[in-house]
Amino acid sequence: MPVAIALFTQDLRLHDNPVLHAALAATDPVVPLFVLDDGIAATGFAVPNRAAFLADCLRDLDAGLRSRGGHLVLRRGDVVAETARVAAEAGAGAVHVAAGVTAFAQRREARLRAEFGDRLVVHDAVLTALAPGAVTPAGKDHYAVFTPYLRAWSAAPRRKPLPAPRRVPVPDGIASLPVPVVRPDSPELPPGGERAGRARWKRWTPGDRDALALDGTSHLSPYLHFGCLSATELAAGTADEDFVRQLVWRDFHHQVLAARPAAARADYRPRGDRWHRDESELTAWQAGLTGCPIVDAGMRQLAAQGWMHNRARLITASYLAKTLHHDWREGAAHFLSLLVDGDVANNQLNWQWVAGTGTDTRPNRVLNPLAQAKRFDPDGAYVRRWVPELAHLPGGTVHRPWLLAERPDYPAPLVELPTDRFERGRPR
Repeated sequence: MPVAIALFTQDLRLHDNPVLHAALAATDPVVPLFVLDDGIAATGFAVPNRAAFLADCLRDLDAGLRSRGGHLVLRRGDVVAETARVAAEAGAGAVHVAAGVTAFAQRREARLRAEFGDRLVVHDAVLTALAPGAVTPAGKDHYAVFTPYLRAWSAAPRRKPLPAPRRVPVPDGIASLPVPVVRPDSPELPPGGERAGRARWKRWTPGDRDALALDGTSHLSPYLHFGCLSATELAAGTADEDFVRQLVWRDFHHQVLAARPAAARADYRPRGDRWHRDESELTAWQAGLTGCPIVDAGMRQLAAQGWMHNRARLITASYLAKTLHHDWREGAAHFLSLLVDGDVANNQLNWQWVAGTGTDTRPNRVLNPLAQAKRFDPDGAYVRRWVPELAHLPGGTVHRPWLLAERPDYPAPLVELPTDRFERGRPR
């Protein structure tokens, strides 16, 4: 029986991995392969935080494979050329890989198909709980509105999670590179890998996911992005409806991008926006020096951790796109430069949702940062943690330092902040 290759991409796990499971079911031994693809660097999405997290994931995956009698084969270069080279070295027949949704992933799959023909086996519902295109509205190729998608997703059958393999035999003599050591940009970056992800999942207790200071979110998004955890397993293993709803949002964005890959860079629903351009404002926003404490706290958390609370992401994005009226692509690019969970589908389409160019049915929605601060950080604990120059201010006064008789050493607001909840920022 010929050898098979299990080509890992964003499915860096042993539990519930249809790619590895199918390769092992069809052949013995297999080559668990990951290619450090030079093409990723060309897209501009190879950034230190994700590269450092990825290195952790690869070390953990290799350790898990070694505990089962195998090991990870690591190569660097063009993913198609390296996979073909490994297939020739191992005498491999089939190549198993997970289906992706980005334009980059679709091009990679097409090139793999051209190289391997019907020897390529592509597996759906590996990176998401429900495969893109598994449910569609009548006469259309994807859902453009979330609520109907949620209903369809909830009614659709989903596969059962698969157990981790007990043994992963790997043929001898296949050369492998060592996992690189990468220094992240963010000093508080969490550890990567399946074991770290499963440990975090096990100890997480659902709480108030919108309260900024309590931080009741799961912090599982980096592990989902790299496939250290399975969305299918998470959805099957929790009774928390709010958490499952977030997994459905993730699947929703993936099915939108699979159908409309250009939405990673172009407006999903163009509205003729005339974006404001001001490099000094953009730099202040990136550095967390806008003079709006709740915004600055979120941006500084991003810089420190390579991650940001979900509510803070909405607030900071709305401030840039709706209050300052900067192009959403500027903000999305900065987020992707630091976020360890920088998933193209979720990041770009969430930014478009906030900016009013995406799937939101209320494109004129504006999140007033002061109203958001009052509701989700009422005593200012989140701001005091991330903006230390304001840490001495009591209670909610920390959100409006410009009103104090003695001004702290902190920037004045870039613009006058809106007083009404849905008041627009700069005119279009």
